[in-house]
Amino acid sequence: MKVSELARRAGVAPSAVRFYEEMGVLPAAPRRANGYREYGSAELARLRLVVALRRLGLAPVDAGRLAALCVERGEVDLDLAPLIASQRSAIERQRSDLDRVDAELTDLELTIAAAGRARRIKEKAMTAPIRVLFVCTGNSARSQIAEALLRDFGGADFQVFSAGTEPKGVNPYTIRVLAEIDLDWSAARSKSVTEFLGQPFDYVITVCDRARQTCPVFPGDHNTLHWGLDDPAEAEGTDEHKLEAFRRTRTEVATRLRPFVELARRAQSARSEVATA
Repeated sequence: MKVSELARRAGVAPSAVRFYEEMGVLPAAPRRANGYREYGSAELARLRLVVALRRLGLAPVDAGRLAALCVERGEVDLDLAPLIASQRSAIERQRSDLDRVDAELTDLELTIAAAGRARRIKEKAMTAPIRVLFVCTGNSARSQIAEALLRDFGGADFQVFSAGTEPKGVNPYTIRVLAEIDLDWSAARSKSVTEFLGQPFDYVITVCDRARQTCPVFPGDHNTLHWGLDDPAEAEGTDEHKLEAFRRTRTEVATRLRPFVELARRAQSARSEVATA
């Protein structure tokens, strides 16, 4: 193959191939009768290895040396193995940091919303609010948090309720994490799903596996969704450890609700247009 094809298959520019040859990183390929260099699969494999090592942070000469050793021995050089392991560890740390930053950004969005951030208002008024029922086992944590956040996010476009298959009272940590974002939930109570039987809903959303299995069937035309959330009430340890578990639930619910609110509004608007057409 010519240098242009070699470079393309290795993901570099042809000038990079020439640079590596001039630096001695790659051995110069033999020339054909017409003066052009001819490259084969061995040169391609070696160049790809050099490029991979360069992406790990090695200097050109060091990358060429380690690539040569790997090619000669037919295995990963002992000097290269720790480098690869170190790079993998760095990637895992970066991934963990990105997850943490994502969670912090979600909490920041909640705080801004609670402080009075202007929400986007739907241009076309809907004929009726979207009715949503969240269901879990005890109606003490997950479904209560979901109800509170959707009431806040959705505004007048939504009528939101929550209930439990075995209601047992609102968890104090639920009230605390909602108070942190300026949502007063101190007057909330646990409710049984039997209170809502016979009422129409656009969405019935179960937030735990047990509730999904035991939730009664609600009549009428509605969407049934399931969000499998871990129960923060099962967290053990110090007061701060338990509080962190409820904060994680608040963050996960908020993350799920953002796209849900927009999709539900669009679906309701489409239904309204069909009804009035």
